[in-house]
Amino acid sequence: MNDLAAALTNVRARIAKFGGQTIGEENTKHALIEPILRALGWDLEDLDEVRCEYKLKQADNPVDYALFVHGGLRLLVEAKALGENLSKYAHQIMGYAGVAGIVEWIVLTDGNEYRIYNAFAQVPIDQKLFKRAVVSSDEPGLVETLGLLSKAQLQGTMIDDLWRAYFVDRQVKKAVEDLAGLDAPTDFVNLVRKRVPALSPTEVRQSLGRATLSLDYGTFKAIPTLPVGGPKAMTSLTTSVAPGVMSAASKDPDPDKTPWRHVTLKDLISSGTVDLPLEIETLYRGSQLAARIEADGTVTWNGSAFDSLSTAAGMARKSIVGAPPGREYPQTNGWTFWRFRDSDGGLVLVDVLRQRHFAG
Repeated sequence: MNDLAAALTNVRARIAKFGGQTIGEENTKHALIEPILRALGWDLEDLDEVRCEYKLKQADNPVDYALFVHGGLRLLVEAKALGENLSKYAHQIMGYAGVAGIVEWIVLTDGNEYRIYNAFAQVPIDQKLFKRAVVSSDEPGLVETLGLLSKAQLQGTMIDDLWRAYFVDRQVKKAVEDLAGLDAPTDFVNLVRKRVPALSPTEVRQSLGRATLSLDYGTFKAIPTLPVGGPKAMTSLTTSVAPGVMSAASKDPDPDKTPWRHVTLKDLISSGTVDLPLEIETLYRGSQLAARIEADGTVTWNGSAFDSLSTAAGMARKSIVGAPPGREYPQTNGWTFWRFRDSDGGLVLVDVLRQRHFAG
């Protein structure tokens, strides 16, 4: 992340210099946003990675940047002029997500503030906001937050796993905090009385009425060593009834960033991790491609059965771009090429199944 830290320092200086001026959207993109994208590993001159003024269809409104991983549209970045009020553009960018179909991640930025949205989340727009980072603030976690948008991270499932943990944690947090108050649920009052049988229901309710319960989830510190399954191991519980913080943090000593890579499709099938047949898909260079993992472990695409996800992915890419010289089809990582529809309705990389198996 050294390149990103250096780019942030330079961009921060430019924001301080031009923050009081009207520099417009194009200057914002060139002076503030593109240096960050480059530092995140995106080759702005490679049309296989980055498309500017991107339209899925000719009639669509263009989005400033479309970022691709293995030919699949992974992220949209919509730019506004430095100092613009980003809140009024949230509905607009969700429209982009709807047009693109399978674009889960969208960034809205004025070059200083970055807002990361999950377009697939079945919640109101304000709750689709996942992360917010302000370059000029030099806030803790800034590099880690923007690092989620790097090419290297978007080739994996880090941002997807963190979102899933965040989405679950947010619901659990509300459920726990709603337990306090004079109108606390009867089953919770009874649970407390089972642990402290000497107290009457009235005494427990009065105590809960004086209490404020809150769940405080620690932020992630080191992306490369975050345990599979998200930041749930870094959770602390705080309650004003008993002052103090109980916290637990885990560190992954394994330097291997993808220890699940040895898990095979047969491992997933034999363990019952995946229900078969499983429909999989991807959007590659504007073309929707679909395949299916069969009960016998083969992968069917375009009426033909292949012995692996990667072979099926390579043949699918070949149908769009042809084969490179000396090869039958383009070499492709099928685990990060194909996606499946998860239990919450969102499209998730098939590689997530390996991670779940490994974590279990």
